[in-house]
Amino acid sequence: MTSPLKERIVRHSPSRGAGSPDVWGIYEPDTGSIQYVCADPATKDAALIDIVWNLDPKHYRFSTESLDQVLALARREGLNVIWVLDTHPHADHVTASAIAGKRTGAPTGIGALVPRIATIWEGIYNMPGAFDVTRDYDRLFAEGERIPLGQLEMQVMLSPGHTLGSISYVCGDAAFTHDTLMQPDVGTSRADFPGGTTEELWDSIQAILALPPQTRCFVGHDYGTSERREPEWEATVAEHKARNPHVKDGTKRQDYIDRRDARDATLALPNRIFAALQINLRGGRLPEPEADGTSYLKIPVNKF
Repeated sequence: MTSPLKERIVRHSPSRGAGSPDVWGIYEPDTGSIQYVCADPATKDAALIDIVWNLDPKHYRFSTESLDQVLALARREGLNVIWVLDTHPHADHVTASAIAGKRTGAPTGIGALVPRIATIWEGIYNMPGAFDVTRDYDRLFAEGERIPLGQLEMQVMLSPGHTLGSISYVCGDAAFTHDTLMQPDVGTSRADFPGGTTEELWDSIQAILALPPQTRCFVGHDYGTSERREPEWEATVAEHKARNPHVKDGTKRQDYIDRRDARDATLALPNRIFAALQINLRGGRLPEPEADGTSYLKIPVNKF
């Protein structure tokens, strides 16, 4: 059953006119993740972006309440889901891409450099050949590729830094910028996962901030609370350039790198990371069941 919090925090960012999509953000409070529905107002064709497969880390049980909520929203709005997209292999939540693709019949997609991330993690898990991204996703999108969405299209921007293969999707005046920017009162995301670099994250953010000022940036995470503020996930390029403490106008590249690296050195690993990467690099599929019919995950010890 969906909790009142999850049901409450759903926000619609309406189309601003020709070439501008409707966007819905659906907050997933267990991981502070935001899931998105991006739709062409004219045709009602829609893409799901970064949808969560709920994992309870206390019991290692999965549920589909977040996906169920997203699909219920799509039905309620009369949307036709034609894409299921990920921006990168997430370390803090498990992707529902495989399940969403099966339920909707829509193809799944992620960035073309994700097989390189898979190679890194095969080494970390000591599982050579464990992941086949080209098998488990229908499409691997390259920099500059255009994805049709009704009468609109989404353009792919390579946005490395958080991971080496992260991509952003830009549809008209909407940019799905995932784990690059946080909200303007917070800053930016971490760059210390294997394959990530702060230098590349800076460059990726500068490319995003070069988009038109009124571009709506939809971020991947927020951790707002009732004591501070409720979760938020939308701000314009202009707002980030005016007041984001990490990258506002006038910020020097090296100052940002030093600040981001110092912050990252204090951060713990996400509590779902070893489960999430093992599943997400399979496109949201569990490992093949063993002889007893159960799937098992491998956890590296003393690696980090």
